[in-house]
Amino acid sequence: MQLKITLLTHFKEIPKKSNTGRLVLEVLGPAAEQIRWDRLNPPAGLLDEISSGGVALLYPGGADEEEADLTGIRQFIIIDSTWHEARKIHQRSPYLQQVRRISLKPAGKSRYNLRKNQKASGLCTAESVIEILRATGHAIMADRLEELFLAYMRPLTAIRSAQNVTGTAACNDDPA
Repeated sequence: MQLKITLLTHFKEIPKKSNTGRLVLEVLGPAAEQIRWDRLNPPAGLLDEISSGGVALLYPGGADEEEADLTGIRQFIIIDSTWHEARKIHQRSPYLQQVRRISLKPAGKSRYNLRKNQKASGLCTAESVIEILRATGHAIMADRLEELFLAYMRPLTAIRSAQNVTGTAACNDDPA
């Protein structure tokens, strides 16, 4: 079965360097799409896909079933935005209220650290897609995306570590 990932993306999220949706698009190619969310103009193509069935919305803590049964799902919608904006998008999009909601039990904690105030139990977009790929038997693509994601995180982590060391040294240079 061919798998499709749809990133329903808030317009503010698209240009952000901290957005991991771009990694998903890069690795999955034609198996992924990014649709800019618009409250007043729902995407006609996505509405058609939802009405044809086999579509699920990944929405943490909002699963329609106790265990995530992914049987028959060929398309996953992920709201690609901050947690705050994602809740608003979900509430302001009546068509999303009609979609089967699933949540996944992540194998571990999020490794995403590019933004403040992250939910302890939440995953970023790339990590969510990695979990979906693994759960649906697409391990090679999941590994490729995870490798790119970790490489993407590494330079920023190294920069922050260097800044912390520099900041500590500056505090020790007390002129008094």
